[in-house]
Amino acid sequence: MERGSKMHQVWGFLLLWVSIQAQMKIPPETVQQWASILSSQLRVLSTKYSGSLLLQKKLKDVEPIIQMYDVAGVDLVKDYAEQIERMLGSKMKSVKRLAESAEDADLYHDFNASLEFDYYNSMLINTVDEDGNTVELGGEFPLEENEHFNKMPVNTQQSTIQVPTNVYNKDPNILNSIYNSEALNDVFMANFQKDPTLTWQYFGSSTGFFRIYPGIKWTPDSNGVAAFDCRNRNWYIQAATSPKDIIIMVDISGSMKGLKMTIAKHTINTILDTLGENDFVNVIAYTDYVRYVEPCFKGTLVQADLDNREHFKLLVDELHVKGEAKIKNAMKESFKILNEARVKGQGSMCNQAIMLITDGAMEDFESVFEEFNWPDRRVRVFTYLIGREMTFAQNTKWIACNNKGYYTHVSTLADVQENVMEYLHVLSRPMVINHDHDIIWTEAYMDTVLFNTKAQSLLLMTSVAMPVFSKKKETLSHGILLGVVGTDVPLMEVMKLAPRYMLGAHGYAFLITNNGYILAHPDLRPLYKDGKKLKPKPNYNSVDLSEVEWEDSEETLRTAMVRGETGSHSLNVRASVENGRRPLFLVNEYFYTNIDDTPFSFGMVLTKGHGKLMFVGNVSVEEGLHDLTSPDLSIASEWTYCETDIDPAHRKYTQLQAAIRYLLGKEPDLECDEVLLQQTLFDAVVTAPMEAYWNAIVLNDRVEPGMEAAFLGTRAGLMRVMRYAGTEARVAKKFLTPSDKENLFTIDHFPLWYRLAVENPPGSFFYYPVDDKGVKFVVATTSVTVSAQGKTAIAGAVGLQMSLDLLEKTFWAITKQGSDTDCSTIEGLCPLNCESDDLRCLLVDNHGFILLSKERKEVGRFVGEVDGAVMATLMKMGMYKKVSLFDYQAMCKNSHHHTSSARPLLSPFYGLVAIIRWIFSNALMFVLDFNLCGLWHSDYYVDAKAGYHTTHKQKKVEALVPCETAYHGFTYDTSVKEANSIIKCGRCQKMFVVQQIPDTNLLLLVTEANCDCSRQYGPILLQPKEIKYIATVKCNRMKTQKVRRRPESCHAYHPKENAKDCGGACTIWLSMWLLCASLLLCGPLVHMT
Repeated sequence: MERGSKMHQVWGFLLLWVSIQAQMKIPPETVQQWASILSSQLRVLSTKYSGSLLLQKKLKDVEPIIQMYDVAGVDLVKDYAEQIERMLGSKMKSVKRLAESAEDADLYHDFNASLEFDYYNSMLINTVDEDGNTVELGGEFPLEENEHFNKMPVNTQQSTIQVPTNVYNKDPNILNSIYNSEALNDVFMANFQKDPTLTWQYFGSSTGFFRIYPGIKWTPDSNGVAAFDCRNRNWYIQAATSPKDIIIMVDISGSMKGLKMTIAKHTINTILDTLGENDFVNVIAYTDYVRYVEPCFKGTLVQADLDNREHFKLLVDELHVKGEAKIKNAMKESFKILNEARVKGQGSMCNQAIMLITDGAMEDFESVFEEFNWPDRRVRVFTYLIGREMTFAQNTKWIACNNKGYYTHVSTLADVQENVMEYLHVLSRPMVINHDHDIIWTEAYMDTVLFNTKAQSLLLMTSVAMPVFSKKKETLSHGILLGVVGTDVPLMEVMKLAPRYMLGAHGYAFLITNNGYILAHPDLRPLYKDGKKLKPKPNYNSVDLSEVEWEDSEETLRTAMVRGETGSHSLNVRASVENGRRPLFLVNEYFYTNIDDTPFSFGMVLTKGHGKLMFVGNVSVEEGLHDLTSPDLSIASEWTYCETDIDPAHRKYTQLQAAIRYLLGKEPDLECDEVLLQQTLFDAVVTAPMEAYWNAIVLNDRVEPGMEAAFLGTRAGLMRVMRYAGTEARVAKKFLTPSDKENLFTIDHFPLWYRLAVENPPGSFFYYPVDDKGVKFVVATTSVTVSAQGKTAIAGAVGLQMSLDLLEKTFWAITKQGSDTDCSTIEGLCPLNCESDDLRCLLVDNHGFILLSKERKEVGRFVGEVDGAVMATLMKMGMYKKVSLFDYQAMCKNSHHHTSSARPLLSPFYGLVAIIRWIFSNALMFVLDFNLCGLWHSDYYVDAKAGYHTTHKQKKVEALVPCETAYHGFTYDTSVKEANSIIKCGRCQKMFVVQQIPDTNLLLLVTEANCDCSRQYGPILLQPKEIKYIATVKCNRMKTQKVRRRPESCHAYHPKENAKDCGGACTIWLSMWLLCASLLLCGPLVHMT
């Protein structure tokens, strides 16, 4: 009896299990029916409120008057390059006029040691003392906000002078140079009148002052210090010298401990700061053996780009003193590196120099110089004697003077800057004597130091500069460099010359340097978010073209462009939009050419297919103007329909205002893009009925609650927007407002909704979720086309924006079977209800992002994060495909306390040791250097303090460093319309059904809700993973030199150079007998720890 009872229980459990399995079977035919109904209702909703069918009909009506043509990339790239050449050429002419004026002023001026001269000191202007009187070198200086200069208060009638804190502002040399440069004021203003697009013009003097036009009020740093020194800027250094190969040799023997080592490290860092991407460098530390600070760079030179310079700085900071100094072997090693580079055609192939940093040189070096450098003296040797002791001064001078170099004595941190700058003046001598005025262009940079004001935005720019020489015959052999003149060129203004409308939705233009580094590219991301602040990335201006155009794996495109060639190249690329979340497969055609008289190459991209087709439609100006003034219409504010920056009177106009005034004949002097204006007029006329259509919906129909906006955009940058709901009622308050750059036409890109629409079949809506800082809504968009002469082009995109509430209301109503449903023919759960706790129903887009879920927090998330089991199964079934993507401009968490993927690990207590070392060395320096001169020139106290705070802060908050990452995107295979499966998850089984929603990019996914598969299937995440390289690979990547184009000019030698001017109090000549005598006297003094 008992046994029979147990059998009944087992059968009961089996029957219950079978019953549950039958009930939980999700009928695919039900899901398919839901998908069909949802497709129909979404289409009705989308076409009604967007007006897409009307717009497509209007375009069909005007097809007879349309002319279709292919965009000729080969001709277009040459045309744009010529425009850029003309623009940059005008900047070069302005700089040449400044150089000629500065040289003439110096030629006719005799130095006056007792000169008294007042000038406008930019730090002191409009400043009064306690009694209300203007301070000396201040005075009243009118300033007015100027739109052209980023709305900064400026004076366009006068320039001002900035003098660094460590330079005495009434020194006779300074006063005479400032007096001379007064002649530049008239040239500054004349240049600006000739070319109103000019921005800042300036003269950086070799004495340290900086004259800038228009005049501004200089803002010091938080310590009240003007730390900016024009002689440190890249434009000054590049203009003052030719490319160079530098070996820095630093003595790390025991005698260099304490303050000496602190000064030596600062000297190395300052030398590194004078190098640019056309220079090459290595750093050797020596005691009784030769040590490369970076073993990976043994026996070679590496490009002195920002990455490598910062890498060296970090390694130099870790140097420790030890042992006895033996300079001879290190000197031989340095000469060997430089000679080998010259023989092999590596490095800069121009100037070569060794920088010797030591507290004394006791050995006999004559044999080394005889073997490697004499009699040609191709390698200059610069010596820096560190510390207060002068015992070995004569020996150290002798080395420099007999190798065409320069000797300096660096006794304090305050001495470093001025003494390092001397080598630049020596290297400039051949160029000065020859009077070769080479014009240089810098790499891209953000000058956040120069204009420290809340009105200054971080603008990427390049500078054009030219050296200024003394033309006086009596000083010709000395090769005196007076300074450098230059002007800044915002790269955005350059790229406006390649208008977006010609390049299409996915097309773009870009500029690179002779080293392959990017000047301008829509995918260049120079900033990163550090907390709430945007900051420049450490390597923002040394991003190589191959790191952005990474599909160019053979570097065919890069090599051709770096070499200055003209041509084209086609690539199949994996592009992405929406911050890399959505992969797109495109065929890009690249067209490129050289920009003459610059080191730059220009490239542009057209996407095969719709991207290469343009059409033109003719309408009258009168007809177009009427529609162009509609209140719902706007045009791309960052595009140039009319040039409003040439005439100051035009700067007050928006692009739309300028275009209308030009078309009305009120501003005939405006320079306007006739093709773009004609297309804009045509688009205004064709899209005009949309305004009436949208208004009719509002007036005659009850707008569905949650339907918030309709919009359209055309290739000409024209947009129309209809707000169906008021500001208070709208969920998406930011959408399509001026701050919503992602969804507007900008100089870098077409709106996101436009780019997604054109990759979808015309007439079929593309739906996607938006999560804007927690504000979630849905956007639907589709493209409209025009056909003529047997070709079809994209004419624009139209769409709508709605709240999740509206989509949910529609969805839940459809996905719910009533109790009266006929379930007789349905195998599985019936009636089926998506609002049931047993089911999980999701709307998912073609890239795997959730558009709708019962859990609002899941909207916008990747479905693989929410349900890894289902996503993994869909991938196995081929419904979704994984796409590998790469980011070579990423920022990763600095888990090992290093500052780049190439840098070694730091000790955990490194920061503490650095602080203690700083406190000790600066306390010692204060005791040693407390004198009147030190009080007068007290900048180094501030510099040391600032340096400490910077370092301390850096160690504390530097959580992100440049790195390379790989990540995945996903795309839906449209050939797989439906799928269902059962996933075994331990004690339960999860069934799911997925069905494509016809005529959309959406999938309806229905799964069992009560089977947890998280133990068997982890989430599939989209987070990028850092690409980590083993040491040997990392080393090879760091020292491998890509193809580059050397600057055309080189000035390394001139027979008339006065090499006897080699530093110290006077010119010296040291016989070998004197050297030997010195060695005999000093022999017992050895460098020991």
